Amino acid sequence: MNKQFRLLIFAFLLFGVVDYAMAGETAYERQRNSLVDAIQADVRSTSYFLGKDALDEKVLQALRKVPRHEFVQEAQRLNAYLNRPLPIGYGQTISQPYIVAIMTDLLDLDENSRVLEIGTGSAYQAAVLAEVAGSVYTIEIIDALAERAAGDLKRLGYDKVHSRAGDGYYGWEEAAPFDAIMVTAAASHIPPPLIKQLKPGGRMIIPVGGRFTVQHLVLVNKDQQNRITSRQLLPVRFVPLTGDR
Repeated sequence: MNKQFRLLIFAFLLFGVVDYAMAGETAYERQRNSLVDAIQADVRSTSYFLGKDALDEKVLQALRKVPRHEFVQEAQRLNAYLNRPLPIGYGQTISQPYIVAIMTDLLDLDENSRVLEIGTGSAYQAAVLAEVAGSVYTIEIIDALAERAAGDLKRLGYDKVHSRAGDGYYGWEEAAPFDAIMVTAAASHIPPPLIKQLKPGGRMIIPVGGRFTVQHLVLVNKDQQNRITSRQLLPVRFVPLTGDR
């Protein structure tokens, strides 16, 4: 085999690998676009509960951009862009993308928003929040999940997300107040420390209900006079909020 022929084979193999990588990336992009289409259809079908029939474009762009397959276990990667929750270990799940989308949208975030998330889990939701908000603070009570999430966020370049292990019921007092708070585990009531850490004019989204009773997504508003109002949205199913209470 002469040198020129060997170089030709090497070039073929090299470009074949590049093409394969590009094809894989394009496949993930196609899957994310299909997922966004499915989410938009679900939003339209639940518009009566949500009070809207379309999501903000910046939320849709975040869903098209964030690589959900990087936040699931290797065994679940083929299912990463299905519109359903997936197990992430320790009895926890990565939320259904439709739920991630509507919870993000209902907080009405912009590039200046300071957001607290309770229940980091896989960190997928934190990554989506980081695409539409100015800064994100996220707390996970399970040490192993908190460590894994912090590593994934750093690896993927989500530097505006600040994470720690701890009991999210008590919030993140030293980083408060927050323009918005998202709770990704079901509570029997709205935690008073989180109400206190919400800015006047801020919003909180939280699933309320027990493990064996119907849970509802609740949107909480604090006005400029610190008066609290809440609106019950649609029925949901979340893992319970845990901690020493």
